[in-house]
Amino acid sequence: MAAGAVTRTPVNAPTSVRVDVWAWSVRLYKTRSAATEAAKAGHIRVNGDRAKPAQPVKIGDEVRAFTDREHIVIVTQLLVKRVGAAVAAAAFEDRTPALPPKEERAAPVVRERGSGRPTKRDRRALERLRGH
Repeated sequence: MAAGAVTRTPVNAPTSVRVDVWAWSVRLYKTRSAATEAAKAGHIRVNGDRAKPAQPVKIGDEVRAFTDREHIVIVTQLLVKRVGAAVAAAAFEDRTPALPPKEERAAPVVRERGSGRPTKRDRRALERLRGH
């Protein structure tokens, strides 16, 4: 772009979008009704406040969506319709913390069938094995 050129936004570009529509459009939820229900249940927050389904989001807002885990995203583009995954990923900046590594677990202890309840000594040995 040349120096001094003015960037123009399209005339029909929205300045805000409903939070449930936006969350569905960027694929945080599989369906629009799931996004609406999540907002009604308080699982979507905009800038730290609980969001109703019709609450508008603008560029720069922080949206926290609780699905299988908490997703923290910053709105960088307003979308009104569901788009492809590549376009949806470009519509927000993901600030979700990485999942902690899964802990290694000891193999489950299998007792022989019919051996009865473990004795106090057996139970203590099992607890030592499990790291308790």
